[in-house]
Amino acid sequence: MKALRDKRTSRWDAHRLARRAELTDAAITAIRTHGAGVGMDEVAATAGTSKTVVYRHFTDRTQLYVAVCARVAEVLVAQVRAAMNGADGPHAKTAAAIAAYLRLIENDPEVYRFVVHRPLVDRALDADPVADLVSLIGDEAAAVIAAHLRRASSATSAAAAWGHGVVGLVRAAADNWLARPAGTTRDELAAQLTALAWSGLSGVVAPPAAAQKEEELA
Repeated sequence: MKALRDKRTSRWDAHRLARRAELTDAAITAIRTHGAGVGMDEVAATAGTSKTVVYRHFTDRTQLYVAVCARVAEVLVAQVRAAMNGADGPHAKTAAAIAAYLRLIENDPEVYRFVVHRPLVDRALDADPVADLVSLIGDEAAAVIAAHLRRASSATSAAAAWGHGVVGLVRAAADNWLARPAGTTRDELAAQLTALAWSGLSGVVAPPAAAQKEEELA
C-alpha cells in the first residue's frame, strides 16, 4: 500500500509542477499583452481559469512573480551561454553576450520591466530574483574570462570581479536605454558597450599581441 501511495503522490507532484509551469507561461503571455503592470485578473483570464485556481498553485502574487523571474533567468542565461559558446575569441564572446542580453530586452521589454519593477510583489522576498539573475550571468562571464586568463598563463583571481563588473555595466546601460532610448538602436548600444567593456578586458584576458589583433579585426 505504501508503494501505491508513493506512486500516486509522485504522479500528483508531477501534475502540480506541470500546472505551475502552464500558469507561469500564462503570466508571461499576460505581461506581453497587458504590460508590466498586469494584475492577477489578467493572468487568470489568460490561463482560462480563475484567480482561485491560480492561488491554489501559487500561495500569493509574490510567489508567481518569483516563478516568472526563474523562467526569464532560465531563458536569458541559456541565450547568453549559447551566444558566447558560438563565438570565437574573447572579443567576439564579449560582443555576442552583450548582444544576446540586449536582444531579449528589445524583444520582451514588458517582461523585462515586470521582472525589474515587481508589480505583483506584495511581501518581502526571501531572495532577490533580479540580483540572482545578474549573478548567474556574471558567473558565466567570469568563467569565460577565467578560461582566457588561463590560456594566457595569467592569474584568475580577478575573473569574478571583472565578469560581474562587465555584467553590471551592461545591465545599468540597458535599463537606462529601455527607459530612455533616445533614438539609439540595439545594435548601436551593443557596439558602444562592447567597445567600452573590451577596452578594459583586452589588456587582461589575452596576450598583448592577440588583443591588438582582435581589436584590429573588430
